[in-house]
Amino acid sequence: MSEACNHDCSNCSANCESRAPQHEPPHAKSHIKKVIGVVSGKGGVGKSMTSAMLAVSMRRLGYKVGILDADITGPSIPKLFGVHGPATGTDDGINPVKSRVGIDIMSINLLLDDEEAPVVWRGPVIAGAVKQFWQDVIWEDVDFMFVDMPPGTGDVPLTVFQTLPVDGIIIVSSPQELVGMIVGKAVQMAQMMHVPTLGIVENMSYAVCPDCGKHISVFGESHVDETAAKYGLPVLAKMPIDPELAKEADAGMIETFAGDYLDGAAKAVAALLKK
Repeated sequence: MSEACNHDCSNCSANCESRAPQHEPPHAKSHIKKVIGVVSGKGGVGKSMTSAMLAVSMRRLGYKVGILDADITGPSIPKLFGVHGPATGTDDGINPVKSRVGIDIMSINLLLDDEEAPVVWRGPVIAGAVKQFWQDVIWEDVDFMFVDMPPGTGDVPLTVFQTLPVDGIIIVSSPQELVGMIVGKAVQMAQMMHVPTLGIVENMSYAVCPDCGKHISVFGESHVDETAAKYGLPVLAKMPIDPELAKEADAGMIETFAGDYLDGAAKAVAALLKK
């Protein structure tokens, strides 16, 4: 529910004034060219993994990249990259932590004394932390900032869309038919906030038999193509269940994974600089 509304904005078509973007400037020393939100309508579909791999793909293309981990209560970006806090800062602002290949990262886990301590905060406080990551962190020179959002269409996604000048979103889904409805919610929220959707990435699309190479639909047949067609969106990637990727991620070595599953998504993101 928006602050100035008395109804659930996520289920209405009204042009609520409180939902109109009121973008806030980043830190005075930040230079950010494009902001891409990575979203999902539900948890457990691999949104953070997709955010991390997209960042790595763009870095390999030679771009300067940052990740703002907006999933305050479930931060996993530092784990994927094997980075640890505490993040440092001065009177001017907070400095992001750099990964092995130079990706700038800011996450609540980089500010906690105990990385496993739960963040038990209410929605407005969580939303305030996301705003601080945008306004108080010095993102010195970033071509592409990926915002890893929590699942759903609640406080934090609304805060991101209203506060940050999001240039586009990528929706992460999985093969189950149920996810089609969830994707629809994410697409419609982006439309309400006047943010373009770049496309859909389907994660856990299939597994490859190590003996014969056959593709096995572990979670049933994919419905992503029909869902994408319904909303006029491209399918940017169909990522398999890859044990090697899981191994590298668990070890905090996501940057060493050699897979090219997200090359199509990376091209769609790179094209934003030409607009």
